[in-house]
Amino acid sequence: MNTVNVVIDTNVLISALKSSRGASHKLLLLLVDGVFLPNISVPLFVEYESVAKRVELLGHLEKSEIDSILNYFISKSSIREIFYLWRPFLKDPKDDLVLEVAVESRSEFIITFNKKDFSHCEKQFGIKIVTPQEFMFLMDI
Repeated sequence: MNTVNVVIDTNVLISALKSSRGASHKLLLLLVDGVFLPNISVPLFVEYESVAKRVELLGHLEKSEIDSILNYFISKSSIREIFYLWRPFLKDPKDDLVLEVAVESRSEFIITFNKKDFSHCEKQFGIKIVTPQEFMFLMDI
């Protein structure tokens, strides 16, 4: 099976850290198998870290545990440099962070729970917008 380029939206990462049940968590566990390659940029990673360390979201995890998980995630990711900005394209500037990485890395998928936020991207850039569950179904995982 070929490795698939993806970008994971912050909401999927946080969902995976909130609960060990569900497609988001399973998606992170699949990092070990190398079925997909997450692509990130420094600004996107900073967004991941900023949201993950909000006490009200993941109070059950210590900051050191969050750091370990994020370090593992980044070790399994391709870090992309963004040299161009054509913002704003989407309503939410945080979503533009995700889109920029997806376009630069030529990712096949953006994995998100907010598909409507990326509704123009599929037609404009040829990137499939899917939920974690849809991604696993499409990849036959």
